[in-house]
Amino acid sequence: MQYFIKKSLVATSLVLLSLSCVAQPRIEPVQPSDLTAEQKKAAEEFFQSRKAPLTGPFLVLLHSPEMLTNASNMGLYLRYRSALGNQLSEMIILLTARHFTQDYEWFVHAPIALREKISEEIIDAIRDGRRPTKMTEDETMAYNFAYELLQNKRVSDASYLAVEKRWGKKGAIDLTGIVGYYSLLAMELNMANHQISDPSKKLPRFPSDR
Repeated sequence: MQYFIKKSLVATSLVLLSLSCVAQPRIEPVQPSDLTAEQKKAAEEFFQSRKAPLTGPFLVLLHSPEMLTNASNMGLYLRYRSALGNQLSEMIILLTARHFTQDYEWFVHAPIALREKISEEIIDAIRDGRRPTKMTEDETMAYNFAYELLQNKRVSDASYLAVEKRWGKKGAIDLTGIVGYYSLLAMELNMANHQISDPSKKLPRFPSDR
């Protein structure tokens, strides 16, 4: 079954133990032999649309195959075809991952953000919970909008108008969509206690993290 995860299936099912108790996954990947017809269809559609096997949040969502399909379709647009472009999308994904202290999202998207020319300084600042000091005008507008949305649950007039002037109403909607979509994936992963294969790559924990 080419569309089903191979290496990540093994990695996800590892029990991560240390001297302190590490949360174990609550939702394990569905074994290929246990797939229902609906799950097989959803997994095959995922593979055909992305040319990649199920990983991370999509292994969790496979337990709800219709949700997997709908989430995947939305993600394809928001990640690759939004009004903001791939570079800014990746920065917003990292900001969202940091807000939710979501290790898998960060583990996957930090290297992608680097490839998309988001500077190491910006990535390190977001990882450490600091506001980046050297951002382009576009990065600053996108950052302000997304940060306010995550922290305040709304956006100030100044931040909204800056984004609307630069990318139009479509841009404001797409930017909000990126924050919302990756918040959804982060919450699904956190709910499932999804573990990354390399614990040393986890995000730093803040006092507010539980």
